[in-house]
Amino acid sequence: MATQGTRPSTDLPPVAAEYNGVDRNAFLFGLTPQAEIWNGRLAAIGFLAYFTLGFSRL
Repeated sequence: MATQGTRPSTDLPPVAAEYNGVDRNAFLFGLTPQAEIWNGRLAAIGFLAYFTLGFSRL
């Protein structure tokens, strides 16, 4: 079984290449895949907060 060697913390791999040459974290206005992801995340947080408050008042 091969073991992995250690390397100094200054020898880090490069950041992953951009997807299709476009920065996915760049701000784009409108209905973009990034906006849909954030919309889903915030909706999940909202539902969790709603149910948590609802159950805490029982």
